[in-house]
Amino acid sequence: MRVEVTVAKTTSLPAGAIDALSNELIKRIDKQFPESPNSVSVRYAGSNNLTVMGGGKEARERVTEILQETWESADDWSITD
Repeated sequence: MRVEVTVAKTTSLPAGAIDALSNELIKRIDKQFPESPNSVSVRYAGSNNLTVMGGGKEARERVTEILQETWESADDWSITD
């Protein structure tokens, strides 16, 4: 399954946040979907968006939940200087 997350350029994030988010999503998605090879990409773009390719509707819904849970728990996994 391929997961692409874009974050709006106007969103203010600390340095290293995109890489930290990517690493955390990889862990969580691989844990939830261990039966298939997964690719996760997180980058800045014009707007916030989530794309899930290679998974059905249920997979997309679960990835959406994982993204929301990950974002809400940022204090637990994000890098702080």
